[in-house]
Amino acid sequence: MTNRRMFFAMIFGAVFRRRSRAVMAVVSSMVGAATLFCLAAVCLVVPQQMSAEMRAYGANLIITPNETSSAAGLSAETVATVEKTVTADGAAKSATYRYETVRINSAPYVLGGIDVNQVRDLNRHWVVDGKWPSEGRVLVGRDVADAMGLEIGSAIKIAYRASDNAASSSDSGTTSGNASGTSGAAGTSGTTAGTTSAETQAQSTGQSTRDGRVSSDILNTDGTEFRVAGIVDTGGSEDEIVYATNDDLTKLAGERGSDVIEFSSEASADQLTQLVNTINKNTTLGVKAQQVSKITSSNARIITMLQTLFWLVSVVVLVLTLVGVSTTMASIVSQRRNEIGLRKALGASSASIGAEFYVESALYGLLGGVIGTGIGYVFARVLCQTVFDRSLEFNWLLGLASVVLSVLIAVVASIVPVRRASRIDPAIVLREE
Repeated sequence: MTNRRMFFAMIFGAVFRRRSRAVMAVVSSMVGAATLFCLAAVCLVVPQQMSAEMRAYGANLIITPNETSSAAGLSAETVATVEKTVTADGAAKSATYRYETVRINSAPYVLGGIDVNQVRDLNRHWVVDGKWPSEGRVLVGRDVADAMGLEIGSAIKIAYRASDNAASSSDSGTTSGNASGTSGAAGTSGTTAGTTSAETQAQSTGQSTRDGRVSSDILNTDGTEFRVAGIVDTGGSEDEIVYATNDDLTKLAGERGSDVIEFSSEASADQLTQLVNTINKNTTLGVKAQQVSKITSSNARIITMLQTLFWLVSVVVLVLTLVGVSTTMASIVSQRRNEIGLRKALGASSASIGAEFYVESALYGLLGGVIGTGIGYVFARVLCQTVFDRSLEFNWLLGLASVVLSVLIAVVASIVPVRRASRIDPAIVLREE
């Protein structure tokens, strides 16, 4: 029998002659691998999916015209340039908005022109009762619908007056500027579109209002008739705006650029901050960028909490696994003390004895790592499905890392017991026998 065959025969015999000890070592490695794989899978996959889900709750980046270009809005060329700049740092969804002050049944409100597909894809958290706007049909905010007593299918008349928007611009910037702070996720910037437009209109004309209407216009019911296609309820500033298609708004108010571009970018918080600085420094674009911290900070905080929990639990699990495997290997060395002394008396070197124990430990770690990784994946999948309501695919790279780490932990845990074995004096052991 060759030395190699003898070596593996001795390992095989050591494992199966002391099955209870071997099982304990395998179980220790298995528990560590299962826990680490489960936590790693959840903390790596769930934050990524949560980022995508958080982006579904509106924009995390807002682009508006600066003071010099606010009246004309953002041209299609500017919009394309900004979109190219933003998507260079990661995939992003976008939607453009145009805002005008209009008279709806004689009351001043903000009418937003949108691309329905863009806005619907960007703001999946919007709760729309009915349908989205289409030609001749508008989407009314919940507050507007309640104030005017509107229901789905109700007829309203919308009139555009250039003097209304000129008055709003002279008093508080442009109405679109005010509205841009309220669109989508940008409601954090503070102004309320519907209320602001009504108050601005009254202040600019020096007239009092009655039930939200300028007094001198109560009897003026001119305008284009639209039907209410649906009512949007977000709990935010969108509830105070009426939305129409871009084509319908153009027919009412003529051609003009967009007032707001909203982006839901996959870039990290640091990348978004750098992107905002880059856009704001580029004065030739005529735009200003603003990061929606309400979305990005919440997203980052949740991910940080999960990752911190992962590292804390991982350290504890690694220590417990090391202790478990080390204790088991120390027990095995103690049981085999006489055998080790006899082998050293027959000429076996400390290195060969140490190599045997290291390979035996690695075998326990490999077996425990493979079984533990499988169990960890099952637990992680059940956890993601029941708690986070997300699916989880097996990550082969993470699985390989889990097995390799289990082997390394088992080998490291056996260093102290192996050193004890190498220091056994065969004369003392044989004398005891």
